[in-house]
Amino acid sequence: MREQPKNILDKFCIDFCKVVEKHCKYIIVSGFVAISSGRIRGTEDIDMIIEKLGLEKFKQLHKDLIKNNFVCMQSDSVEEIYDYLKDNLSVRYTYKNKPLPEMEVKFAKDYLDEYQLKNRVKLKITNLDVWFSSIEMNIAFKEELLKSPKDMEDAKHLRRMFTVNEKEIDNIKQLIKKLRLK
Repeated sequence: MREQPKNILDKFCIDFCKVVEKHCKYIIVSGFVAISSGRIRGTEDIDMIIEKLGLEKFKQLHKDLIKNNFVCMQSDSVEEIYDYLKDNLSVRYTYKNKPLPEMEVKFAKDYLDEYQLKNRVKLKITNLDVWFSSIEMNIAFKEELLKSPKDMEDAKHLRRMFTVNEKEIDNIKQLIKKLRLK
């Protein structure tokens, strides 16, 4: 795809995803989807969902991240990091000796996350060779669950930039109501 990343977030995302992709399925979600498709706004982190891994497989991933100059902000103990993820909490990785940017990593926690991983896409408009959750999924989450002014602006931007399937957005919103807004 692109030879030179546009900015530090792009480079960080590409570098991190190259390591993760060797170990498991992942998706980039939320604000960075809008930013990488042209929305101008600041962020210091990128949100990633990865498939659930067993401890041994996660140890291999973590070791590879460390080898590639990333560190976990929560702990140096791979078992402790894994416990955070198992408890549906996120962990944050940065480049070693650089507090920003951050990759906020979570395990897939329910059917919605599994659905996102199954339907992941590469978005040509971003010129980034990384996996994203679908545009419809991002819009639905931002409009139905998150609802902050920043999220609503992100959703408007995504609607302007992409042709979307409104029926799919409505279906996802129903799933969000059922699984996340109980």
